[in-house]
Amino acid sequence: MGRAFQNRKESMAKTASAKTKVYSKYGREIYVCAKAGGVDPSGNLSLRGLLERAKKDQVPSHVIEKALDKAKGGAGEDFAVARYEGFGPGGCMVIIDCLTDNPNRTFGDVRGCFTKTKSKIGTQGSVSHLFDHTAIFVFRGHDEEAVLEALLIGDVDVTDIEDEDDKITVFVPHTEYAKAKQALTDAFGEIDFDVDEIQFLPQTTTSLGEEDQQQFERFLDMLNDLDDVQNVYHNVG
Repeated sequence: MGRAFQNRKESMAKTASAKTKVYSKYGREIYVCAKAGGVDPSGNLSLRGLLERAKKDQVPSHVIEKALDKAKGGAGEDFAVARYEGFGPGGCMVIIDCLTDNPNRTFGDVRGCFTKTKSKIGTQGSVSHLFDHTAIFVFRGHDEEAVLEALLIGDVDVTDIEDEDDKITVFVPHTEYAKAKQALTDAFGEIDFDVDEIQFLPQTTTSLGEEDQQQFERFLDMLNDLDDVQNVYHNVG
């Protein structure tokens, strides 16, 4: 689990540098999250984690406030979640999460990225069964047993816990996100999470040859240039 997450962290850093529209992506995600679960972070733990992540990624406060105001007003675009999956360059596995107000346009745009890089978009479930849909929390600490006990008291289904370099990493199924965060907060008070998010972690990773790697980088750049694409997950190590 840990190695897959490390690979994912490195790829996220690489991907983030290619995102030219990161603020608008955050704004859209905050709007959708707040509209669905309420604009009060204390009662909407998903929103709270998202706002903390946005601040760490240096998203300007006016972008955040505009998204929250729009959600508060109840008006605005009607975005829907869309998820696409398939096989990228070199046969690597890819999952793409989108927020869209026009599914037909988004599907065409995403399919174009696959086609232009000699890749193949798949049907729903074609690769996602080979990823773990996981909530991840990383925070400063070294008492793995106390963390496990707190999660068990909170009736959380724990997948794995790692203690390395004075950092605790907790992995739980994505459905346990809110319960796990509440249990950690109840036990340890306000925690400054280094990571607080839900990801698709590959069960295995693959290496690409030089030509496929170049095509894969192009594929990622094309996807991240699309306004509707929020996150791209893959199994390239």
